[in-house]
Amino acid sequence: MRLLLKVLMLALAVGLVQMSGAGAADAACVVEYKARKGPPLQLHYGVIALPDGACARKAQLPALVQKRIGRDGWTLLVILSARQADPGRLRELRRRAGKYFLRY
Repeated sequence: MRLLLKVLMLALAVGLVQMSGAGAADAACVVEYKARKGPPLQLHYGVIALPDGACARKAQLPALVQKRIGRDGWTLLVILSARQADPGRLRELRRRAGKYFLRY
């Protein structure tokens, strides 16, 4: 239920930005990342939605992602991409990330 709510909120944010004609910097920022936890070693690939404009502040992305995933003991390894939310791409990201799609 929580995941569904997050997906709906992100879709609503993307829709509102498209309807308002706002620029790309105003849309939700979607970040793909890899993280680890251990011992024993555990790895995961995930997708996080960050506040509007976060994609424009590339230097701050690692700290923002680490703050969220760190609550469960994960350590950020790498940010794979950060881009404005696109409904078509979200379906592919959800398929790839599984339970770590918008979990944090």
